Amino acid sequence: MWLADGWKDYQVIDCSKGEKLERWGEYFLVRPDPQVIWDTPKRHKCWRHMNGHYHRSAKGGGEWEFFDLPQQWTIGYHELIFNLKPFSFKHTGLFPEQAVNWDWFGKKIKEAGRPIRALNLFAYTGGATLAAAAAGASVTHVDASKGMVGWAKENAVSSGLAESKIRWLVDDCVKFVEREIRRGSHYDAIIMDPPSYGRGPKGEIWKIEDAIHPLVKLCVQLLSDEPLFFLINSYTTGLAPTVLTYLMSTELIPKFGGIVDSQEIGLPVKESGLILPCGASGRWER
Repeated sequence: MWLADGWKDYQVIDCSKGEKLERWGEYFLVRPDPQVIWDTPKRHKCWRHMNGHYHRSAKGGGEWEFFDLPQQWTIGYHELIFNLKPFSFKHTGLFPEQAVNWDWFGKKIKEAGRPIRALNLFAYTGGATLAAAAAGASVTHVDASKGMVGWAKENAVSSGLAESKIRWLVDDCVKFVEREIRRGSHYDAIIMDPPSYGRGPKGEIWKIEDAIHPLVKLCVQLLSDEPLFFLINSYTTGLAPTVLTYLMSTELIPKFGGIVDSQEIGLPVKESGLILPCGASGRWER
């Protein structure tokens, strides 16, 4: 398992009975987590004194309950600063477990010894975009949500990266990749964090089990002659690490060689000393 254990401003304090207790800077949130199927005593005082609690509804979705929580605040990871705010379906605008991937590809970009062009698909609020830009890459950031791209730009400003080489695009990721192929564009690195299910800006339906392999095949056509890495993140139960390895190996290794490694990613839990699993990542590199 790849562990995101470099945080100072974020921490999973405890998890039990379908929920996790987290510290985001100076604020404590309780949010549901489907991986937390165990029933252990909730002894930590912040279970009773949290700043925000997302209650899941039996009918689907849910709602936030707030206790002295600002509308927006920030946390940092090394030189990066992220603007947080609770919004739809329990999210805060950041997936802290992805820091383990930021560290990995940030090091590769810094050590490449050449300019690196990176493409970040389903780029959300820009965690990977900013990590790549901070390491020196020029980044094309693509997401179908105008609001998420705007949020990512705010994070870039907060992180002192407003003048970095980042191209911000609100677009359907598949259609963008198809256009880039026709234009003859190429990238040295590709990052993708596809949702399990979603819709593009014009109602395009995305279902990961059906769409991920065709998209990877398209993205291979965008890679430069000397690509640096290819990263796929998955929060979908059916896409286990071994599936990601098989998918990437069949499409990338015959053309570029290199190696593929896929693992669960996780976060340390303070109270138990155990690891909370948070999806999986597949990495190809030369």
